[in-house]
Formats: sequence, structure tokens, C-alpha cells
Amino acid sequence: MQGANQGTRGESSGEDLRIGIVQARFNADITDKLAEACRAELLRLQVNARDIVHCTVPGALEVPIALAALADEGDCDALIALGCVIRGETYHFELIANESAAGVTRVALDHRIPIANAILTVENEAQAWARAADKGADAARVAVEMANLLEDLG
Repeated sequence: MQGANQGTRGESSGEDLRIGIVQARFNADITDKLAEACRAELLRLQVNARDIVHCTVPGALEVPIALAALADEGDCDALIALGCVIRGETYHFELIANESAAGVTRVALDHRIPIANAILTVENEAQAWARAADKGADAARVAVEMANLLEDLG
């Protein structure tokens, strides 16, 4: 099935879509890079700059509640979760990584809204930097594609 917003390169078009981004501020240099790449890709996919809603929260555990608030408003066609959790010496990494991912998924299913999850869970800062730009752009593509797919599935 090829949707109405399918581009000539096989990409989905973001034209007429409203996308919400929730960015964790913890590890801000990395999450800023994720957000920069994400926003640039949304614009390249023809999402109008005024149709990108971007908010920040303290950390990855707070991302799902902000996503739920955006979903409750009903104005967004898709959402994007941005964050970075770097393994430390304690179990805290697993807790944050697992609970933030579960929360994002729960919001997507409960609200029936696509959410591209680009909360990086990495072993070290070097891995985070190596993934930030690609994952930010990838999240934008996933959000646009899934918004169009759900529209087509009606």
C-alpha cells in the first residue's frame, strides 16, 4: 500500500503533518545534537517549521509524561522521544532505560499515536556521539512514515 504522502524517492512526505518532539535535557550536548538532526530531517521531509512542537524535560523518565500531554491535546500526528541514557556503575541505567522505553510504548499504544523512540541507551559517551545525528534523523523519518501509515489505515 502506497500512501498519498509518499515521496518520489520512496520517502513519506511530512507536508501537512504536525510533529511533537520531547527532548530530555540530561546529557544536553548529545540530546541537542539529536534534536538538531531530527528537526533538520523533518524540514527536509517538508514538515513546516511552525508545525513542529518542541519541548524539553529534565530527563528520560520525564519524556513519557510530556508525550502523553501532547497526545492528549490531539494536535500532533506523530511524536518523537529524544534522550540519552549512558551506563554508569549502578543498576540505575537499566531502570531508566527500561522504564523510559516502556513509558514511551505505553503512551503510543494508549493514545494510538506513532512515537519514534530515539532515547539512546549506550555504554559510553563515545557511542552516544557516534549515534546522535543518525538516530535524530531516523526518528524524524519514522515519525513521518508512521503518521502517514496510520492516516492511510484510517
